[in-house]
This record gives sequence, C-alpha cells and structure tokens, in this order.
Amino acid sequence: MSTDRIRNLLPDDFDQISSVVDDWWGGRPVRSMIPRLFFEHFNSTSLAIGEPGQVVGFLIGFVSPSIPASAYIHFVGVDPSQRSEGLARSMYESFFGKVTALGCKEVQCITSPINSGSIAFHKKMGFELLRGTGEIDGVPVFLNHAGPGGHRVRFRRSIEHQSEA
Repeated sequence: MSTDRIRNLLPDDFDQISSVVDDWWGGRPVRSMIPRLFFEHFNSTSLAIGEPGQVVGFLIGFVSPSIPASAYIHFVGVDPSQRSEGLARSMYESFFGKVTALGCKEVQCITSPINSGSIAFHKKMGFELLRGTGEIDGVPVFLNHAGPGGHRVRFRRSIEHQSEA
C-alpha cells in the first residue's frame, strides 16, 4: 500500500478500526484505548492510510491542550500484513509536519515496557526514553503511569528542527 494515501482519520473509520485493532495486537484487548471520541474530536491531527472501510494503518495524535508546544501520539496501529512497509514511519513523519505547522516543538508518546518492538521503533525514529520512576528489564519506566500495575515507557522527540529520521 502506498504511503501517498495518508489522509486525516475520519469518524467513519471508527467501526472498521475498532473491529480489527485487537486482532492487530495478537488478541490483546486494546480496543478500549481508542474510543469514538478520538475519531470525532481529534481527526484534524490524526491520520489513516487506506480508504474508509479498508484502513491498513492509523495514528491518533493531537496537540496538547495543556502544553501547546507539545504534541502527543496516543495510539498507532498497522495491519500486521502491512508491517515493515514503512507505513508507521510515514504516518509519524506526516504527523510531525502537521504539528510543527501548529507550533509544536516536541512530540511525546508512551508504550508498555513489554512492547520491545515499539521501544525499538521509537528509538529508531529518534525518540529518547525519558528517565522514569523505576526500571523493568533495563528499560526506564514510569511506575503505575496508567494506574496500579500500568507501567509505561515515556518517549520524547524534538521536532523543532525536524529532519528525516
């Protein structure tokens, strides 16, 4: 699938994406992390690849209302059959461009400490791991960031002088 098909996420994308996202995560129940409100209220900075009903990748992100110079990537998904095609990288780069134009100087995001693929991807994309309140398997984590036992790895990347990662 060509990355030139990157477009804004639409409210109509919700049904298709929410029906496949758990499968894309190998059966891990993640659907609750992408409620319809993201598709309705954050679609000007959120992205999809594919026609409605045939989305193969999406990125939910927004400018922080509390820290306007910071953008936040909440959730990214790519159909497993389309991974290693550069879709996530292309969506990240498109997002960086959008939020830079809106005045952002940095992008932040999180992942689970068990998601080694995500950690490696973010490092490759130029994100730094933020020093946390603990460590799991040598990875700095923010303990209980998402509630009791919800440890998360936090990332930050400057986009002030954005260049190709």
